[in-house]
Amino acid sequence: MIARLNSVAFNGIEAVPIEVEVDVARRGFAGATIVGLPDTAVKESIERVRSAMQNSGYQFPRNKTVINLAPADMRKEGPIFDLPIALAVCFAAGDVVAEGNGNHIVAGELALDGRVRPIRGSLSAAMLAKQQGARGVIVPAPNAREAAVVEGIEVIPVTCLTEAIGFLSGQLPIEPVVVDVNELFAVSSQYDCDFADVRGQEHVKRALTIAAAGMHNLLLIGPPGSGKTMLAKRLPTILPPLTLEESLETTRIHSVAGELKSGVALLAVRPVRAPHHSASTAAMVGGGTIPQAGEVSLAHHGVLFLDEFPEFSRATLEALRQPLEDGEVTIARAHTTARFPAAFVLVSALNPCPCGYATDPRKKCTCSPLQIERYLSRISGPLIDRIDIHVEVPAVPLGELRSPRDGTPSAELREQVMVARDRQRTRFGPDSILSNGRMSGKVLRKHCRLDEAGEIVLRQAMTELGLSARAHDKVLRVSRTIADLAGREDIATEDVLEAIHYRRLDRKL
Repeated sequence: MIARLNSVAFNGIEAVPIEVEVDVARRGFAGATIVGLPDTAVKESIERVRSAMQNSGYQFPRNKTVINLAPADMRKEGPIFDLPIALAVCFAAGDVVAEGNGNHIVAGELALDGRVRPIRGSLSAAMLAKQQGARGVIVPAPNAREAAVVEGIEVIPVTCLTEAIGFLSGQLPIEPVVVDVNELFAVSSQYDCDFADVRGQEHVKRALTIAAAGMHNLLLIGPPGSGKTMLAKRLPTILPPLTLEESLETTRIHSVAGELKSGVALLAVRPVRAPHHSASTAAMVGGGTIPQAGEVSLAHHGVLFLDEFPEFSRATLEALRQPLEDGEVTIARAHTTARFPAAFVLVSALNPCPCGYATDPRKKCTCSPLQIERYLSRISGPLIDRIDIHVEVPAVPLGELRSPRDGTPSAELREQVMVARDRQRTRFGPDSILSNGRMSGKVLRKHCRLDEAGEIVLRQAMTELGLSARAHDKVLRVSRTIADLAGREDIATEDVLEAIHYRRLDRKL
């Protein structure tokens, strides 16, 4: 007898429909086989399913059993197929009669005692169910709130194999999980840090405000303890609030990667990823035999903070070029090609020299000019060109550090950012997601025209600093954002001068 159930696999963050077919032969030698390009975790599911069925009161077939995961030319991985395989085996063996089992997408990992363990990617599975016109999804109870974010389908939570069998056989009604997305946003969209915590560093906050307003990449240069990390981690608090579409896309990435915390149904705040400088290239941009998301994708719609920037390997840093330019990562393998979204604001930080104290008036630098040059040369020119704003972060004087007055709060800075974003939305069109930092060459020439004085200033900067064509465009994009923050339709000469001032590392090199 043959039984079929719908399940799901993942290509990047996209869910792909998988049909689980089980054939229990009437004759033949005992044994179970899984076909359809399963990996080791999928092959091992036979033993998990066998124990889970026996410990739940069901008999695993003694006759030859063939389990097929279709389409057969797509590699399958992980324990996500345990639950649909177990259910299909029960139906094929004739122990249970299913009612409408083809109307749900089923996914879950089984424990040996029949419990259902959480899985990755339940949100993508729910989106696929809605797209395919399925009635709903059957997922582990801990993943149910995450899947229930998708409206228009029923999400059935199960805690054990027996519950899933009871629901599909019509003997155990289970109430679908329902969540209020607006309530989730209201509860979860609160940050636990604020720029008011930062004493001094007002010029750095200004640079961060420009970066947030135009989605510009940023480089912080300063001695240890000057507050670079503290400032970078507060950048999301002045970025515009996540929209529902952005939140769903970000949550999908974290869910498929297994990074979504238990009990969290939706990411309502912008993510901040801060990988260690020992991170490999695959960990940074993604990789693996079956491609998985890397740090640049986990930072999608948020901030990627790279502290000790020159300490990252050269190959890892150079791999950032594509996501910085395109806002996505494409990973090609022999059997598949996966695309991961990676639109983030890069905030990198470095010391001005190997010892860190070249710009600190309180401590003596012990580095020679040659050592400083070698240290800074670890970051290639093409990568520096892709960073819009370079700003120095000096050590905070004791008087400001001990001041009882709070710094400029995030709410005030965010209001400035939102006004500038509104001007960009009006300029580029309400349906466009284009920001100043993402302007193409054609759009740049249209919206970044300079007056005669601005042209002279920019021409002098190009000559004296040796700016590349890409750095020239970055200056214009930052100038456009500065003008938007000031409420000007035309770019003024002081806007160009301030943007040129933020090419600090070009002057050092």
